[in-house]
Amino acid sequence: MAFSVTIDVQKEFETSSTPEKVFALLANVPLSASQFPKVDQLVDLGGNIFRWEMEKIGIGSYTLQQTIYACHYTSDPATRRVVWTPVSGVGNALVEGGWTLTPVEDGTKVSIKTKGDLTVDFPSFLQFIISPLVEMEFTGMIQTYLSNLQQRLGAGNYKHDL
Repeated sequence: MAFSVTIDVQKEFETSSTPEKVFALLANVPLSASQFPKVDQLVDLGGNIFRWEMEKIGIGSYTLQQTIYACHYTSDPATRRVVWTPVSGVGNALVEGGWTLTPVEDGTKVSIKTKGDLTVDFPSFLQFIISPLVEMEFTGMIQTYLSNLQQRLGAGNYKHDL
């Protein structure tokens, strides 16, 4: 029987880019998603809804898991916020979160808060072994994503988990 793994991440970094430049990147979902690792396919479902299909996790020719989910994106240039809400009934995960941009003296402080609930298709007795691995993988992908964004946007300081 399958079980659920919840991953909750809050991180921030600073970049020398202007808030307008950072917002333009993050509000453009396909462009921003191009910086996220292990994305097999990003499908535009229309109406600012995107389905994320991550690379399959497998051993040899056996597929163990593929994470698929959809989110509706809204962005507000006045508040410098980009928010995503889960779309129910698509895939095996529900992901929500948002970006907050704050002007600082030399650029922009970029904060992300995201939460994912992933249904893992393994017997529940394996939950105590697999849950930490899933959480570590997801958290690592977000860290790589933030590093990729930071490189694209310019130098700044990485801040640890909030």
